[in-house]
Amino acid sequence: MEERKAVKFKKEEFSVREFVKKRLGKGKISRIKIEYTPVGEKIIITTHKPGLVIGKKGERINELTSLLKKRFNLENPKIDIEEIKIPEIDAQTNADEIALSLERFGPLKFKAIAYRALQKIMNAGALGAEIRLNGKLPSSRAKPWRFAQGYLKKTGDSAKVVDRAKARAETKPGTVGIKVSILSPYAVLKDKIEINEQVIALLKSRADGNAVGEKIEKLSAKKSSSEKKKENTEEEK
Repeated sequence: MEERKAVKFKKEEFSVREFVKKRLGKGKISRIKIEYTPVGEKIIITTHKPGLVIGKKGERINELTSLLKKRFNLENPKIDIEEIKIPEIDAQTNADEIALSLERFGPLKFKAIAYRALQKIMNAGALGAEIRLNGKLPSSRAKPWRFAQGYLKKTGDSAKVVDRAKARAETKPGTVGIKVSILSPYAVLKDKIEINEQVIALLKSRADGNAVGEKIEKLSAKKSSSEKKKENTEEEK
């Protein structure tokens, strides 16, 4: 019974997320988080276009709140908006934009669309990015394409900091699947090695000083040995 309740609960959450995404439109929402409080349900919408989501004087938010109450029997849903400050390094935003561009311009220009999106991500300061497209893009047969640049973690615990997202484009030849992975410049990497130029310069100066000291010791040793030889020859005479 508990498993069935948990599955039903997760299905309802998923249906709420999908309803909000369809209602507000593709390419406007990055993530939807649902929190449960004693007062009611708190729905946090992360977007890079808060003005379009809120609407004039909050009309769209009020309309969406009333629809959620009627359709999903939510007691007191409260919608909060979180703005994405740098949408260029958000994986879901880029995946949706690629999907919209493929639907608008067609799959024949998929390389230009993918390279443009990749360059925009890297220009925003991302450490690495990868775009994967799979579908009937250049021909009648489906084929996977990969576009990547920079450094990207794929295994281990540090791979969890990579932002990943999926999207789907409905084109005339068929459906195109889109996967975007971005390593943010603000991601904390545990295995990152930082090079301190000041420490390297200090070590070099010490090494140079030690080398000079060794040369002086060798020269002094040679001088002392030559002086001893002179003394020995004088005593023999």
